[in-house]
Amino acid sequence: MEPKTEDALHAHRMLREEYGDRPWHPRDPVTSLVSTIISQNTNDTNRDHAMERLQERFPTWEEVRDAPEAAVVDAIRPAGLGPTKAPRIQGALRRITEKENEISLDFLRDVTTEEARDWLTDLPGVGPKTAAIVLCFALGKPAFPVDTHVHRVSGRLGLIPEGTSREKAHDILEDVVPEEIYYPFHLNLIAHGRAICHSRNPECERCVMRGRCNYYASVGQKDDG
Repeated sequence: MEPKTEDALHAHRMLREEYGDRPWHPRDPVTSLVSTIISQNTNDTNRDHAMERLQERFPTWEEVRDAPEAAVVDAIRPAGLGPTKAPRIQGALRRITEKENEISLDFLRDVTTEEARDWLTDLPGVGPKTAAIVLCFALGKPAFPVDTHVHRVSGRLGLIPEGTSREKAHDILEDVVPEEIYYPFHLNLIAHGRAICHSRNPECERCVMRGRCNYYASVGQKDDG
């Protein structure tokens, strides 16, 4: 069956009752960009530790941009893949400087979502997920980030077809989910993935969504029986 907006709205209502509403609060776009690059292939704890070390050692983005690459690699070491992430971060900061003569992404507020997405994904190491996080969380633009939790939970709920890649899921979910709930729905899918809908051993018996869940219908009920 094709994913339907009514299914997304139902899931949103159920998850909102479970995890609460999520009012949007703007974030600094450059901070969001750097943090998301650091977060690639690591967990939130390691990302936060690496981000704290980076900002302690280099209080301004200009200092991060101009530092020896090895020093940035060392600063973000807790997040792993420093030799890959450090040049991506510094390269992005240099590109922003070339564009704006300062390190600011505020100019993206004044362009369309697609123009902003295209500009961001042209930066080194910035793919659809990273761009969508900056657009949604920092700029308040209609973009739907798809991380591992969102991909897993939306797949089990049938909001994306079985076998959909994470990259393709961005397009499908942005089409199925109403723009006005992108932000809270994204966060509540993550919350549900962390609390209940684990990759291994999901706690289906505690899940508020099991009555509308394809995974539970095909696997969970068999396990119960």
